[in-house]
Amino acid sequence: MASLFISPSGAEREVRPVFLSVVIPVYNEADNIEPLCTALLEALSRLERTFEVIIVNDGSHDDTEARLAQAATVDVRIKVINFRRNAGQTAAMMAGIDHACGAVIVPMDGDLQNDPADIPRLVARLEEGYDVVSGWRQDRRDNFFHRTLPSRIANRLISWVSGVRLNDYGCTMKAYRREVLQGYRLYGEMHRFVPIYASWQGARLTELPVHHHARRSGHSKYGLERIVKVLLDLMVVTFLTRYETKPIYVFGLAGILFMLLAGLAGSYAVYLKLVEGISFIMTPLPLLVTLGMITGVMCILMGLLAELLVRTYFESQGKNHYTIRSTLNFDPEP
Repeated sequence: MASLFISPSGAEREVRPVFLSVVIPVYNEADNIEPLCTALLEALSRLERTFEVIIVNDGSHDDTEARLAQAATVDVRIKVINFRRNAGQTAAMMAGIDHACGAVIVPMDGDLQNDPADIPRLVARLEEGYDVVSGWRQDRRDNFFHRTLPSRIANRLISWVSGVRLNDYGCTMKAYRREVLQGYRLYGEMHRFVPIYASWQGARLTELPVHHHARRSGHSKYGLERIVKVLLDLMVVTFLTRYETKPIYVFGLAGILFMLLAGLAGSYAVYLKLVEGISFIMTPLPLLVTLGMITGVMCILMGLLAELLVRTYFESQGKNHYTIRSTLNFDPEP
């Protein structure tokens, strides 16, 4: 039975619900499209449940779009979204989730390093009562020093900061109940942090070892610079989840600390003047007092401004941070 789906932009469209939606962002993966689709259709057919495969072409400049169009003509369950420009993996994944109809959503990579045969196992574990099943590349087939070691360090750090213990945040292959993903907007590299959002909202999480294969063709789009991005995004996630509705706690605390520093510097300056006989102009303390007070007041004012912005949060505008050039095999919007 068809139902109305309201997209984040506010537009309504009729969708035909399915059990499973597989969401795959791809960028310059032309050689992997055909074997990927073949493996997916073979693995998903074993589920004997309705499914769709949503492949988001993130502004590829090779033959990826043409290969996807060919795959979509072979099987209408393969649906394609083509971005006008490269917007990043997280934006592509968000677009796929926005257009997914399934009660269960499984994101995965399109480079054939994730194994589609693991999807039934993830779904089976999800049906044991969990809300999120996170894949764990226990036997990872990547360069140890360039990819595996930095990933392990990042996973330890993320687990420590968030309090959500997972061995492999970087594994794209995860299974989510649809309701777990509702209400989230993802930016930067934040797709890896969805389990944190879900856990803090009371979702039941578990981890399942999955297969990981060496890349067959193409090359990795990520390097060591990704670690910096992940750490910065972790700071944002921590801020948004803990202080999203009360940013004054962060800015106000910083302001109070600066003003306290100014007070201590001022008190010491007075002590030097009265006890030691050292003039104010002989030390940098008066300057420190002035800068501390100004910075403290500015932090508090920014906190108050942030409180106002929270009440007019941009999500209420229904704007997406990606632009879609074309879609294939989607029901037309009314």
